[in-house]
Amino acid sequence: MADLTPAKLNYRDPATWVATWGGSGLMKPAPGTWGTLGGLPFGILFLALGGPVVLAAASIALFPVGLWATRRVEGMTGDHDSGFIVVDEVVGIWITLLFAASTPVSVLLAFVLFRAFDALKPWPVSHFDKNVPGAMGVMLDDVAAGLMAGLCLLGLRYVGIA
Repeated sequence: MADLTPAKLNYRDPATWVATWGGSGLMKPAPGTWGTLGGLPFGILFLALGGPVVLAAASIALFPVGLWATRRVEGMTGDHDSGFIVVDEVVGIWITLLFAASTPVSVLLAFVLFRAFDALKPWPVSHFDKNVPGAMGVMLDDVAAGLMAGLCLLGLRYVGIA
């Protein structure tokens, strides 16, 4: 994953702001972590306002918007999966939060588990990252990481840890 200088970005293009999740992906170090943190309050808000149904709907709605923004930003920079593209992390953490209880410990574990799966990229996360080209690969590896983290979180809830 390359991390070009954002100088090639068109900051007047809404795709830039979607792809960087309001600029959180431009923060250093670890822009993916910053992007995840930037998406976390929105996910919690969606859960508070309407529960898992609203959060799932928001995740589904953000996915094609993220595809569009990622494609545009990759076109601007000429680079695939630049570190500052973090809309995929937002979708991923929202998916993980679908499995969380309404407790600070569960939300913290959702964050930690998602970041671990996103960074370590075990199979099938690595499959999507390496074998699915373009914006779809950028988005799908985080969907997979979110699902895997969510299933682990569900297991931790089952045994009373989360």
